[in-house]
This record gives sequence, C-alpha cells and structure tokens, in this order.
Amino acid sequence: MKLTLAQSAGFCYGVQRAVELAQNAARSGGDCVMLGPIIHNDQMIARLAAQGVGCISAPEQARPGQTVIIRSHGEGRETFRRLEERGAKVLDATCPNVVRIHQIVAEAEQRGRQPVIIGTPTHPEITAIAGWCAHPVILEDALQFQQWLDGEPERRSRPITMVSQTTSTREIWEPCIEKAKKECTNAEIFDTICGATAKRQREAQRLAAQCEVMVVIGDPKSSNTRRLAELCEAQGAEVLRIETADDLRPGRFSSAASVGITAGASTPAWIIKEVYDKMSDEIMEIEESFAELLEKSIKTLNTGDKVTGVVTGITPTEIYVDLGTKHAGYIPVSELSDDPSAKVEDLVKVGDEIETYVMRVNDQEGVVTLSKKRLDTVKSWEEIEAARESKEPVEGFVTEENKGGIVVSVKGVRVFVPASQSGLGRDVPMTELLKKKVRLRITEVNRARHRVVGSIRAVQYEERAAAAEKVWAEIEDGKRYTGVVKSLTSYGAFVDIGGVDGMVHISELSWSRIKHPSEVVSVGDTVEVYVIAADKEKKKISLGMKDHSEDPWAKFTSTYGIGDVANVKVVKLMTFGAFAEIVPGVDGLIHISQIADHRIEKPGDVLSEGQMVDAKIIDIDMENKKVSLSIRALLEAPAEEEPAEESVEE
Repeated sequence: MKLTLAQSAGFCYGVQRAVELAQNAARSGGDCVMLGPIIHNDQMIARLAAQGVGCISAPEQARPGQTVIIRSHGEGRETFRRLEERGAKVLDATCPNVVRIHQIVAEAEQRGRQPVIIGTPTHPEITAIAGWCAHPVILEDALQFQQWLDGEPERRSRPITMVSQTTSTREIWEPCIEKAKKECTNAEIFDTICGATAKRQREAQRLAAQCEVMVVIGDPKSSNTRRLAELCEAQGAEVLRIETADDLRPGRFSSAASVGITAGASTPAWIIKEVYDKMSDEIMEIEESFAELLEKSIKTLNTGDKVTGVVTGITPTEIYVDLGTKHAGYIPVSELSDDPSAKVEDLVKVGDEIETYVMRVNDQEGVVTLSKKRLDTVKSWEEIEAARESKEPVEGFVTEENKGGIVVSVKGVRVFVPASQSGLGRDVPMTELLKKKVRLRITEVNRARHRVVGSIRAVQYEERAAAAEKVWAEIEDGKRYTGVVKSLTSYGAFVDIGGVDGMVHISELSWSRIKHPSEVVSVGDTVEVYVIAADKEKKKISLGMKDHSEDPWAKFTSTYGIGDVANVKVVKLMTFGAFAEIVPGVDGLIHISQIADHRIEKPGDVLSEGQMVDAKIIDIDMENKKVSLSIRALLEAPAEEEPAEESVEE
C-alpha cells in the first residue's frame, strides 16, 4: 500500500499564530483565558488547558486584569467594548486575513455602502465580521444573493461592498461575483478567500483523485475539515474522517492499494504525525513477507483470504464463526452488510454456512477479524468489471448527490454518474433521483483508484429506441395508448406513447373551444389517447384525446330546439357577431344585429369573452350543424294583446 501525506495538511498561518500567542501567554505565567476555543480542535484546547490557559464563554466572565485571548475566527466590535468595560487585557489572536475583512466592512458602512457577506451565517468567523457593521447582509451562495436582489429590485442600484468568508470556496464565491457584476450597478468586490485554504483544498482534491481511500483528520465541528472531506468524496475516493490516531481501526486499509492523508486547518502537526506513524506501522505489518508468516506455526490464515465457516453465535455487535482452524473468527456487525437498514437476524442464523474475507489475523490472541461485506464488495467488483465488458445494464439505488452528478450503489460499489449522463433534463435537480432504483451502463472501471463511472442516459436511450421500434411495428389508426405529456406548444401537446412522441392538436384535446393546451393538460400528466393517423416514413403521429362516442351535436339536438332559451358562454368576438358555447363542442352565432335592442358599433361594446348570457335559439341548420342565437329576442317586450270586445245584451 502506498501512503501519501498532503503537503499543506494541518495548521494554516492564522491558526498557528493563535496557538503560539496562547502558548506564549501561558509561559509568561499570567492569568489568561480564551474567549471560546481559539481553534476547532479539542485535543489542542486540552493541551492549552494543561498549560494553564482557561476558557470562558462570555466577556462578562472575565476578571479585571485578566488576559483574554480572542480566537482566530475573531469577534465583533461589541465584544471588545464589553471586555474593556470589565478591565480585561485583550490578546487579539484573530487571523490577520479576517482582521482585514473587519476593516473592509466597517469602512464600507461608514461610506454609506451596504456590506454583503458571503458565507455560512452560523460560522463564528461570519458572526464576527457581521459584528463590525450595524446592518450586514449575510448570504450563503449565489441563489440567496439572487433572491436578495429580487426581494427589492432597487437593491441593484444601491452601493454594496462584497466580501467572502476566508474558508469559502471558489465554486460558491465566483457565481456571486458574476451576478454582482451583471446585475448591480454599484458593486465593490473584495476577494477575501484565504489562499492557504484554497491551496489545501486543491491539494486534497488532487490526492483524492489518485488514491482509493482518503483519511481526513480534524475536529467534526470544523467546517474547514468537513469541506475537505466533501471535496475528496467528490473525486470518488472513499473518505474516512477521524480526530486522532485512536480512531483508526486495525486492518482498516489492508485491501487498499493507495491511501492519502490530509487535515483541516485546525489540526495540530503532532496529531497528523501520530496518524501517519500508526498507519505506517500497519503497512509494515501488512507487507510482511510470506516466508516470515510461514515461520509462525500458529498462523494458518492470511489477510485477504476467502474462507468459509459456520455461524456459531450472534450478539448485538458480533457474529462468531467457526473456521475449522486454531483461530476464533468473528464478523463485526458493521462488516456484515453494506445496507445500513439491514437487520442481523434477517441476514444470518446460527448454523448457517458463510463465506467471508479475512481482514486481520491476531496470532497472539488467536483471533481472526472477518468481513462479509468486504467479500461481497470483491465479488461485486468482478461483476461490475464483467458488466463493463458485456455492456449489460446493471441496477442500483441512488444514494447521494455529488458534485457534478450522483452516486449509485451497485452491489455495494459506488458508481459515479455525471449529471450529463443522469437522464434528467437540464432544469431538473439531481435530488429527483435520490433513493430511487435506476438502470445504468458501466462505462469506466479503475479498480486501482476505486473509481467506477456509469451512464443512466445510455440505458434510457436504448430502452426508448427499442420501445419506439415496437410502437412503429404495431401502430395502426384507432389504436389506443396510455401516454405521458412531454411538452406543450400553442397548437397542441406532444405525448410519449412509449418511446415515440405523437402530437395531439389543440382541436383534438377537448370538445370545448380552448385557447391553449394548458387549459386541458400539463407536462407530466398521464393521458389516454388514440391514433388518428401515423406516417411511418416521416415518423409523425397524430393523436386524439376527445371521446368521439359522445357526439356534442346529438347531445345538443336532444336537449334544445328552436325557441328554447339557453345560458351560453361567449367564447369569441368577431366584427359581425359573437360565438357562444351552448354545450361543449357546439357553438352558436349571435349576429351583431341580435346582440342588443339598439344599434351597436361592435359586439365588444356589449359582450366580453367568458361572459355568461341568456340567448334564444332562433334557427338550427341540421345539415351544416349551425345554430343561430339571439339576445335581442329576449329583450323585446311581446306585443300587447288587443282586449276582447265585450258582448252587450240587448
């Protein structure tokens, strides 16, 4: 196994300076305390405590004359004022790069500008920067920056001064700069990302791209350390996060060909050395020659062997296995399955024969640590490589969204699928695939780097092509399909009927008169359609949706006759009159002369589209299926009847 340590791992200049200031204060023998941990590392804080450096959580806890050390992340202006009121002596260990940001935002606000801070709102560095201005705006990324601009459009013309958290990344900062330059007319931009942080991250990425496993050392509270781990994971490496050498499990790297080590900016050099030394010792043990192993009479198994045994006992933490040798074998529950939700009792039972992988042999204690998961992974790698050769699709579950794509677990092996090969549209977020089962093709396997790349899109393309071929072979006029609406245009809707898109013209969507297909269907809807016509040469299909078994004209004639009054909906205004829907699929014409009981210039003077009015049916053309309506007929009073002559008796 090759072990490589990143050159820039560990303390940055600002952290190193803060620690040295604290140690010098302790050696001076005075009464000194930290205002909160000066760095994110419990082991270093414990060492300082042993040297006599205490810790307080608020300025009010400081005693008069006591030296108070300001942490490397810095503090706001108010904190310094409160310490001064207490009569404390301030030893400012704030990173010089952070102090510069304090000065930038304070001066910007004095000049009437709006400070805009890009970073994590809860990070102590950000809260400290915000403490040097009265009305700061804190935004995490370009999306929040855009939302802030959209919240009040006039913000685009206001004078703003932008700074970044020193430990932020270019991927977050640069899109914010681009938006500011594009949309803001008075933006002042200060690039305050720490060069040391960026360098450490670049080195970690390069190392992760070359190694199977990356060990990231640092306190879990450190955002700097977390970011290093995320960047290494994005390169496809398996990442192990630890705080100290004690977190390393024996045999953890026995099967890895290459391991890299990096550490966050708050990790002391002595912790890094302990980790490196311990891993180096393990490498020496793993690389013992076979001849030396044979000399140990008790040794009958080797690390990396595949062995078969019988389950003899099950506990909440271990499974005991009889290997038929002088060694007692056991499988830690964590090494039983790659599925975190799997239950031990569902996987193995006492008496079961089980094939496992030897992780570590302890000859002195006569114990062998086994792994079922590791053996499954070895087998899975063989199957993955075979799938790449045969180009046969494989199945897996999407476990996470990664930078530039997603990760699919295929038989316990992490397969990276780039965003361009996810099969999703450009505007669809990768999160849509999380926890879903997908079919993909393996396109690249690099076992040495523990890297596998796949494509969901390739499988989708082939499956769609096969489905399309089947549709074209069987399609005929009148055939019905269940399809999915893929897109809408002003003239109709395109529906996927199983690998082939057909078009439903707007006139075939509904018996009612509509202005746009969105009034009837939406993208993603499942609809029932039938084939009106299919041109196999031009690969065009015309589809229909409205039910022709329900003839609107028949429904109209069975309901209404000449002289009847109907409540109709005005659907279109013309110069010569207005068309109104009597029943869905049947419109009648109200001629301009029949709209009012007086002369009008145009139908729009009296009627509007969508208006409901009562109209009298004055004519029905059965041959041409046309209907004439009249509103005026209902407005004219009926002629008064002449009174009957009274008979007079003579």
